[in-house]
Amino acid sequence: MLNPLLVRKELQSVGKYMMENQLAWGNAGNISARSGSEEFMITASGTYLGELENNDLVECPLFGGVTVLEKKKPSKEIPMHRAIYQSRPDIQAVLHASPFYSTLVACSSLNVAKDWFVETMYYLERVERVPYHHPGSEELGQAVREKAKLANILILENHGVLVYDVSIREARMALHTLELACKMMLLSKRAGTDMNALSQDVMSDFLNNAGYKPRRNWNV
Repeated sequence: MLNPLLVRKELQSVGKYMMENQLAWGNAGNISARSGSEEFMITASGTYLGELENNDLVECPLFGGVTVLEKKKPSKEIPMHRAIYQSRPDIQAVLHASPFYSTLVACSSLNVAKDWFVETMYYLERVERVPYHHPGSEELGQAVREKAKLANILILENHGVLVYDVSIREARMALHTLELACKMMLLSKRAGTDMNALSQDVMSDFLNNAGYKPRRNWNV
């Protein structure tokens, strides 16, 4: 059973981590985690992720409307967070941000390299792109819903990124790996450095047999 007090503490910790590691800036971005069987906790509108107070995290129902008991208004990005949780029962945390290098990729036609090293194979297992829709719109929520089962990372075109995983810790590491991989890709292009990619066979062997964690089931 999920402990809402622990979930709140972990969200506060990951918000601080994101700010300290340049994975978020200003009051941009929003993060959430399941807090019960039919509830999730999300940052309030306009909050600064690096200094989240208890009342900056608003508990919302997974189904139905957005009525909440707390006085603060939840992030307007509820539609895409809810779409992930409703589509993926295995997912426990969703992080949305606009890190510098990842957002450069989101504003381009570049594809994220997943076949360079261990962390990209492990954390960037599947990446999909979502066409631009206005932030907070039901259209964006529906577009995210259509891709939710296909990936663990969504590139939101001309917007930012959406990372979701089986725990707050795994989602945090996936977001950090994504940003560093995008930075490496863009800097290598600028330097004219040709990167050596691993083969699909090597990637499959690693994901199936390395023993880091059970292979994710994508047949859902």
